[in-house]
Amino acid sequence: MIRVMLVDDHALVRMGFRMLLADAAVEVVAEAANGEEACQQYARARPDVVVMDLSMPGMGGLEAVRRLLAQDPDARILALSAHEDTAHPQRVLRAGALGYLTKRSAPEALIAAVAAVAAREPYVDAHTAKALAMAQVKGDTSPAERLSEREFSVFIQLARGHSVAQIAEHLKLSPSTVGTHLYHVKQKLGASNQSELTLVALQWGLLQV
Repeated sequence: MIRVMLVDDHALVRMGFRMLLADAAVEVVAEAANGEEACQQYARARPDVVVMDLSMPGMGGLEAVRRLLAQDPDARILALSAHEDTAHPQRVLRAGALGYLTKRSAPEALIAAVAAVAAREPYVDAHTAKALAMAQVKGDTSPAERLSEREFSVFIQLARGHSVAQIAEHLKLSPSTVGTHLYHVKQKLGASNQSELTLVALQWGLLQV
């Protein structure tokens, strides 16, 4: 039996996933409502697969993926997201997640994705795989591709309306370091303030509305 940790800030979503996975003989051994809780519970739960939502309060799923893999390089993580862009799957897969699944996928896709990741096989849903392939063929790249991994994390949090102090707390960075990242983000994206950064994120589908 595959042992899974569910990480999503919506209790109803976790309940639905738990019921769906139970029908496929997958045991949910732990649940977390945010990345911080996931990092705290992981060592105790030792799941075979972590199903990680990317859009959560606090540090967010992308940062949580990085921290879990720093904690355990063998962690098997399936990223789950409502994002339709190509930047998020590229970033989280580069960060070390084994799989990526959009929430628009059919229920049976979750079961297939969990089984693949548990077997240490990469999994990307068909819709995302097609989008990634087409972006590569057409040469369409999001402005966010100009950002480093840390700059991208700061950018997304800023675009969501978080303050420098909040981002520093979420990412465990000093406010001055966040300020430096903010300066570079603005320079690279040609934005002068937080509102313009939010607009860029919305235009490229990097935020859920």
